[in-house]
Amino acid sequence: MIDEIWQELAKAKYLQWEHASSKRSWELKSLKEACETAHKEKHFLDDSHPGSFSDEAIISHMKQLEVLSRVFKEAGEADIPGEVPDYLCCKITLDILRDPVITPSGVTYERTVILEHLQKVGKFDPVTREPLDHSQLVPNLAMKEAVQAYLDGHGWAYNTN
Repeated sequence: MIDEIWQELAKAKYLQWEHASSKRSWELKSLKEACETAHKEKHFLDDSHPGSFSDEAIISHMKQLEVLSRVFKEAGEADIPGEVPDYLCCKITLDILRDPVITPSGVTYERTVILEHLQKVGKFDPVTREPLDHSQLVPNLAMKEAVQAYLDGHGWAYNTN
């Protein structure tokens, strides 16, 4: 039941991120267009004075437009879905950790997945092959906080599809 609750929560968080991302994307696009227009108008006004037209002015104008474009591209990259870093994922399922536990050998797994492994496959660590009992699993609170911090900044990672 915990897994179903997490799935529903993740779905709601993803939809919340998706809505906010669409709004941010539209606002960023509008702001970029306004900045480009203002910069072009400034360039036109600067060039309307006699003797102000030069290759240097054109090159400077083009470079500034490139920088402006790069700044807005970088600002929008936070909302582009990508890969979740490996260190935030379970070593068995490769899914983002929700309830991480750490073994005595230092490997972190998703609690339900490692418990299922211990029950169905055998009482050993799947990565190190060292003997392992469920009583040796300890909640990895630092990893849980790291995952939450990542999700706070990358809402697209809630997408479980």
